[in-house]
Amino acid sequence: MVRRYNRLLVAFYVITDALLASWAFVLAYAIRFESGLIPVTRGYPPIENYLNMLPFVAVLTPLAFQVQGLYRLRRGRSRVDDFFAVLIGSILAVIFGVGSTLYVQTYYVSEAAKAAGAYEVSQLVWAFFLTLVVAFTYMSREFVREILERRWRAGIGLKRILIAGSGDLGRMVADRILQHRELGYQVVGFVDDRAGGDHIGYRGLPLLGTLAEVSEIGQRERVDHLYVALPLEEHAKLLDLMDIASRECIDIKIVPDLIQFIALRARLEDLDGLPIINVNDVPLQGFNTVVKRVIDVVLSTAAVLVLAIPVAIIAAVVKLSSPGPVFYRQERMGLDGMAFTVYKFRSMELGAEDSTGPIWARDDDPRTTAVGRWLRRFDLDELPQFWNVLKGDMSIVGPRPERPFFVDQFKHRIPQYMLRHKVKAGITGWAQVNGWRGNTSLEKRIEYDLYYIEHWSVSLDIKIMWLTVVRGLFQRGIA
Repeated sequence: MVRRYNRLLVAFYVITDALLASWAFVLAYAIRFESGLIPVTRGYPPIENYLNMLPFVAVLTPLAFQVQGLYRLRRGRSRVDDFFAVLIGSILAVIFGVGSTLYVQTYYVSEAAKAAGAYEVSQLVWAFFLTLVVAFTYMSREFVREILERRWRAGIGLKRILIAGSGDLGRMVADRILQHRELGYQVVGFVDDRAGGDHIGYRGLPLLGTLAEVSEIGQRERVDHLYVALPLEEHAKLLDLMDIASRECIDIKIVPDLIQFIALRARLEDLDGLPIINVNDVPLQGFNTVVKRVIDVVLSTAAVLVLAIPVAIIAAVVKLSSPGPVFYRQERMGLDGMAFTVYKFRSMELGAEDSTGPIWARDDDPRTTAVGRWLRRFDLDELPQFWNVLKGDMSIVGPRPERPFFVDQFKHRIPQYMLRHKVKAGITGWAQVNGWRGNTSLEKRIEYDLYYIEHWSVSLDIKIMWLTVVRGLFQRGIA
């Protein structure tokens, strides 16, 4: 039933996206050529030329969304994730559309048809189409989300979950599900072979029986998902649970008890037919590193050019406001634990650490100059790090680099700390845009850094850059 429901919802999304994209394309034409908002200097193309392209647009947009993964339904996707998925998918649709029309015009359209404007689309029409299709398709998803969440709050359409294992790991799974009731999950209870002891459930969730009774309990409680959260010593029972779940058409999900040891994404490798699990695999390898580097070079070059005048003004203000150099150089640790020199605008008095040695800066640090306090308020002291990005020492997005002095302390105190050096350090990062910056919890910062490393994608980088711009003016922080 659940799979049938998902197929219907995907079909609804595909049809709706195709219709909304067609509408956006026609509306973009109207805004460009019929509204009078923008002067038309090269003549009015007939509306028929654009109407003839509607089947192409109606197929193109869902195809781009499929490439972006928008039709892989996942209840845990946030609104921000939805927006950026729609945005990237729409950008892909426009790129495919521009490329396809140029290709067809170049190789398949006669001169007479070219003169009539066949397959020629105004660049402004594509720009308006991009804006409109993002707005329309995102709003359609928000409309569906609101309907589904109302149904779930009313107890309709919930996915019923049974948790195998009532220990710490099973209780952790229950906590996460109970914290996110908006996702439409309902925990019916636990099963555990310790049912005969003093284990009576958790947070009002009953202990329904033993592992051998999963089949009976699954039928009685109409279970959709079985979450297996057994301790390592009981993993031998996993095969029996998988067999029972497959017979009862229950989806099975395994929560490994190795989670405290596996900090990054695990990947199955092959050694001449022998399966090997790489427990610290990261997606940012091979071609992905090339893609990220190209983005870094393009954006940092643009930033250096655009910010040249503001940087010169800031440099003059720093120089005139207090004695000392304009730029501050400091050793930080980056990719693979290699040290590099980071550049910042000087925000403190000369010799700020002469008497104390290396210490963390605070929001109200008395060593900060008046200008430096203002620079730190808006993170403007970090602007010279675009030069670090151009040099290849850093990336625009990544874990913030730390000083070797502190790294030597943290790596012995905080588990998995050094895994953050599997990617280049960044000017901004996932931890920073979520508020974990400066003198905040190191453990939470590491948690967010490792999430970024494990889930890296181009869309996640764009999302972080956008959130940095949006939130940067309203949050104070010291990197």
